Amino acid sequence: MQRYTTTAIALHWLIAVLIIGAFTLGLVMTDIPGLTPTKLRYYSWHKWAGVTVMLLAVLRLLWRLGHRPPVLPASMPAWQRGAAHGLHHLLYVFIFAVPLSGYFYSLAAGVPVVWFGLVKLPVFIAKDPALAATLKGVHYWLNMAMAALVALHVLAALKHAVVDRDGTLRRMLPGRST
Repeated sequence: MQRYTTTAIALHWLIAVLIIGAFTLGLVMTDIPGLTPTKLRYYSWHKWAGVTVMLLAVLRLLWRLGHRPPVLPASMPAWQRGAAHGLHHLLYVFIFAVPLSGYFYSLAAGVPVVWFGLVKLPVFIAKDPALAATLKGVHYWLNMAMAALVALHVLAALKHAVVDRDGTLRRMLPGRST
């Protein structure tokens, strides 16, 4: 069975861990009342993860453009192949849209984004409280939609591993294939 490249596998799992971490941190930090040092630290970590996801997603997309993914099993029905391709395309859209919405939300709120406290990202829009309120909602709902897509992706991968036993999941797992 053909596998993804080592680079594609590494980028997939690194981005996945960062997205899950940033999502979880986003839920935790917004539940902390008031403005505490812990909350501010979590916001920084959340932003750093988002910027890192964005940069890794650019690398992954560039890698993907030059390296075709392995073909899906011939035993997979055409509608499942179409659904898999559609879901992957949607995941790419959300992997870019979520960090961008968070970045512009921060800018509209008048809070600069400084990656790892070292690299100040460009300020493309001025502080705008009304726009910040809108972007806050956009960022939240994009996250919720992406969480649903990720859950669907995981469930589909598990279905292929447990029910179909067609090797689809093994193509993306780290390590040697058997």
